[in-house]
Amino acid sequence: MVSLIRELGASTPEMLEVFGDEMLVRAALDFERELARAQAAEGLLSEAEAAAIAAACEQLPDVAALAEAAAHAGTLAIPLVAELRLRLADDPAAAAKVHMGATSQDVADTALMLQARRGLALIRRDGERLVKALAQLADTHAATPMLGRTLLQPARPITFGLKLVAWMSGVEAALKRLVGEAETAVALQFGGAAGALDSLGGRAFAVAERLGAALDLPVPAAPWHARREGVAGLAGALAILVGALGKMAFDIALLSQAEVGEVFEPRVAGRGGSSAMAHKRNPTGCQVARSAALRAPHLAAAILSALPQEHERGLGGWQAEGPVLTELFCIAHGALAAMAAAAEGLEIHPERMAENLAAAKVGDDIGEAPALVARALAATRSRA
Repeated sequence: MVSLIRELGASTPEMLEVFGDEMLVRAALDFERELARAQAAEGLLSEAEAAAIAAACEQLPDVAALAEAAAHAGTLAIPLVAELRLRLADDPAAAAKVHMGATSQDVADTALMLQARRGLALIRRDGERLVKALAQLADTHAATPMLGRTLLQPARPITFGLKLVAWMSGVEAALKRLVGEAETAVALQFGGAAGALDSLGGRAFAVAERLGAALDLPVPAAPWHARREGVAGLAGALAILVGALGKMAFDIALLSQAEVGEVFEPRVAGRGGSSAMAHKRNPTGCQVARSAALRAPHLAAAILSALPQEHERGLGGWQAEGPVLTELFCIAHGALAAMAAAAEGLEIHPERMAENLAAAKVGDDIGEAPALVARALAATRSRA
């Protein structure tokens, strides 16, 4: 699936790496290493034992073999912990203390959050890139007249700058929502077998604080094993961002139809052609974002459907979230990268805008469109 996603441009190499198997295993190993160090700092194991466990966590195991074993066991933690204990066969005291006080879901959820944090950094970076490109274009075309269209029919005059700030504001608001959801969702998971933080001799809270600090993850007031609203909020915010990108993509695709001819994606050698019709100039980047916008709501819905989880740790619900959230991150970044590239090289034809506006015979009064553009750009700059 990953190779096909890459080939179709539905994601980016960077995001695929963040959510790849190796990064997942590395995040799980980071959890086990820092757990041992935190417990040593609280006197629950010796410094030598923690150092031995940390050393065992340095080298990635055979990821393909581990994936097969995880599928058989039903969780990554079981074969991973077994591998670490095997590496510590010459130090049975340290081997016995690997994963002490934790449970498989602690590893899975925390590893997913470590991946999500890296993925969010990529989205914020390229989101800012897109907003900047759209703002520059809007400033340039604040007063460039064009035909407004409502219900897919000719309406009243607007300016291209006004359309650009609509795209920009939608993306900007979606990014803000995503950052807000991430502040709640991206957190340490550490609760032990049933979420009561037993087996740590009264040092559990201190261990959790040290573990969170080491992994740079906030520590919630209580474990969230069966409380999944944070993950659901993150999924919903990703889907909203993809929807904002899809709106921009659909508009560009409609404006680039030959009979409209007002805006086109940048020309890139070997991209956007047709296997059967040499004359075509297909909006391939828009295709990526539009496709993502069709998929994202259903992916988010899958995570929403997993919200009611049973008792202290559920069956099947949280296990479904990782692959779905991974796909949401991947298609969101693919859509974002496609639209950022489109905005930075957008081919704009003001003369065609003028011709289409004149042909519609709806007048030439652009109203307060330039002032609205200026207000929107000033608001964006104040938040930068």
